[in-house]
Amino acid sequence: QVQLVESGGGFVQAGGSLRLSCAASGRTNYAMGWFRQASGKERQFVAAISWSTYYADSVKGRFTISRDNAKNTVNLQMNSLKPEDTAVYYCAAASIRYGANWLAGGLERWEYWGQGTQVTVSS
Repeated sequence: QVQLVESGGGFVQAGGSLRLSCAASGRTNYAMGWFRQASGKERQFVAAISWSTYYADSVKGRFTISRDNAKNTVNLQMNSLKPEDTAVYYCAAASIRYGANWLAGGLERWEYWGQGTQVTVSS
C-alpha cells in the first residue's frame, strides 16, 4: 500500500513558476507521475518518471519531473505557467516495471492516487 500527499499548489500569474511535491509513504520503488484535471474536463497525463521520463506535449520544455529517493518524494517544477495550466494536479504511483511513456497511456495503468492540489494561473 502506498499513500501519496501532494503539496505546493497555489495561485500564480501567467509566466510564473510553481513547484509541486508529492510525498510517498508505505512501499517505495514505484514509478511516479503527475496528472491534472481542469474543471469540467477529464483527467489528463502531465509527466511521469520511471527509469525514463515522459511529458505531455503541452508541458514539454516548461515542466520538469524529478524524484528524491532519499526523501521518497517526486517533484514537478512548473515554469512559464499559462492560464490553461489551471487544474487540480494529482500525484500517482505505478509499478516500476513500466516505462514512463507506456504509463502515460491511461489512468488505469496507475495503482495509487493522491488527493490533489489546486493550481490556478491568472492571465
